[in-house]
Amino acid sequence: MNHRRMIRYRRHRGYGASALSFVTACWNGLWKEILFFVSSVSSVVSLLLCLFFLSSCHYARPNLSSEEMPQKTKDSLNYLYERHYTWNTNLELTADSILLECLPIKDTYINLYRGDRVVVAEFAVHPADSVDSVWVKLAHTQDEQGWIREVELKRSFVPTDSISQAIHLFSDTHASYFVVIFALFVGVYLLRAFRRKQLQMVYFNDIDSVYPLFLCLLMAFSATVYESMQVFVPDTWEHFYFNPTLSPFKVPFILSVFLLSIWLFVIVSLAVLDDLFRQLTPAAAIFYLLGLMSCCIFCYFFFILMAHIYIGYLFLILFILVFVKKVYRNSRYKYCCGHCGEKLKEKGVCPHCGAINE
Repeated sequence: MNHRRMIRYRRHRGYGASALSFVTACWNGLWKEILFFVSSVSSVVSLLLCLFFLSSCHYARPNLSSEEMPQKTKDSLNYLYERHYTWNTNLELTADSILLECLPIKDTYINLYRGDRVVVAEFAVHPADSVDSVWVKLAHTQDEQGWIREVELKRSFVPTDSISQAIHLFSDTHASYFVVIFALFVGVYLLRAFRRKQLQMVYFNDIDSVYPLFLCLLMAFSATVYESMQVFVPDTWEHFYFNPTLSPFKVPFILSVFLLSIWLFVIVSLAVLDDLFRQLTPAAAIFYLLGLMSCCIFCYFFFILMAHIYIGYLFLILFILVFVKKVYRNSRYKYCCGHCGEKLKEKGVCPHCGAINE
């Protein structure tokens, strides 16, 4: 009897195991369906967000449907959208010299030299030209006008706007700026090390402020956004180069982010100067500024190179985590020693100078 009960019990356990395995299989199948559905929805949402982000990274095409708008105005706006510049755009020659062809007269040229300014007068398309089908007519004076290929124009001329020229100057000379600042930093570092004075640097032996590290983070962020525009939406940056503005409004989203980071960089720079000269002597402050500038320029070059191969985004996230950790660490120190000025987590004996704070 006991043997039968044991057999029945085992059989019931077998049925229970079968039922349990069946329920488990159904649940696993249902769970896989749920995961598949969630992943599909998240993929669709991610795709829509990417499409929204990419669509917001381009300038909007001008509305040319108005019948009251003259045809010449429509053509000008269309050229501005497609070529990023249009009629009456002022340009300045940065090359040593260049030749403008006096078409349709052959073998007749006009010489222009560095610093000469011209204005865009006309466009023409020559499909038979294997080098560049787009030709642009430039006017230096009323009597000196000639044609040039668009590819040569963009290589040899820059817009006369001060922002465009600043972008061009920085793009050509930022490497030399880095070398000069780094050489000054190394020279002052060796001089102070020779005199065996305490050296204060960003993050390692920093001043009592989060602004210097935040400034480096802003430089890294701006460089990453800049390089992202160069890689993913170069037309947007080219349009901004020919039509610059300092306002972060009425521009594509990625340009708004870039301009806001630049403005924030300027504001944080002023905060750094204020904290720096309040906490250090003038000589130490100048040395610290040289080190800070070297760090910022290093961040610029590093994130420009890393973002180009897509690793820069990971380093930027790590940089943000380091900054958040530093802010959190500084927020834990609520008191300051009345004798030496060092930060304290709580009142009592200062671990730096031994003074008692009550």
